[in-house]
Amino acid sequence: MAIGDLTRINTNIAALNALNSLKNIGNQLGITQQRLQTTKRINEAADDPSGFSMVSKLNSRARGLATALDSVGTSQNMLAIAEGAATTIHDNLLTIQDLVRSATSDNLGTSERAAIEQQIDDLSTEITRLRDSTTFNGNKLIDGSFTGKRILTGSEASDTILMSLSQDFSLASLGVADASLAVDNTSNASLSLTYVDAALVSVRLEIQNMGSLGSRLRSVTDNLSIAVVNTKSAASRIQDADVAAEQVNAVRLQIMQQLATAQLSAANSAGQQVLALFR
Repeated sequence: MAIGDLTRINTNIAALNALNSLKNIGNQLGITQQRLQTTKRINEAADDPSGFSMVSKLNSRARGLATALDSVGTSQNMLAIAEGAATTIHDNLLTIQDLVRSATSDNLGTSERAAIEQQIDDLSTEITRLRDSTTFNGNKLIDGSFTGKRILTGSEASDTILMSLSQDFSLASLGVADASLAVDNTSNASLSLTYVDAALVSVRLEIQNMGSLGSRLRSVTDNLSIAVVNTKSAASRIQDADVAAEQVNAVRLQIMQQLATAQLSAANSAGQQVLALFR
């Protein structure tokens, strides 16, 4: 900083120094006040170029994780629909099992067996309806075609897991089509019972698979939720202003501004001392 000579009044160096200090303090105070107004430490790239780049990357990652969290949540809803239909089919098969088991007894007449056959047909029709109507966004879920489906589980396109519901819940695939189930006599009813038992095993295994997938998706959801919060926290630490510290700094700069203003006033009046030489 240049030191002015009080006897040279054409250029007031002291006043210029005070003016420069006042401008510098004013700029700093403006930045601090902007941070207090926006609660952000970085309001433009010039405030912290490297920090701005880091925050941009972290915010992008947080948005990607949030998208993945939504995707996994949608997949959980889809899986719940599939499991609900499979459970209903399981319940219908249990009822069919009870009916077929009752037909293994010799104490039933022809009309009773016909009634049982009708109930089995009605329940079988409902199983077929459920198998064909259980869909999500146009995709059939329990007809054996829902295999190798990708689910986004992270912020990168490569962060995926595969979901498969490979069991076909058709009567033929379960081995309980109309031709397989007969209750017209005890012998046929006993044979039919083994088919129903096998169908129940297949359905239970697929429901078990759905439960395993649901448990995995729940774990992914928990992990993503934590990752979103931690990523936003990392971005906040870089981008957001420490309001208390900025307020303290603002008070300091305001005091310095008052001092610089007083010094500028004093520097401007210093030249008046030279007039004493002419008195």
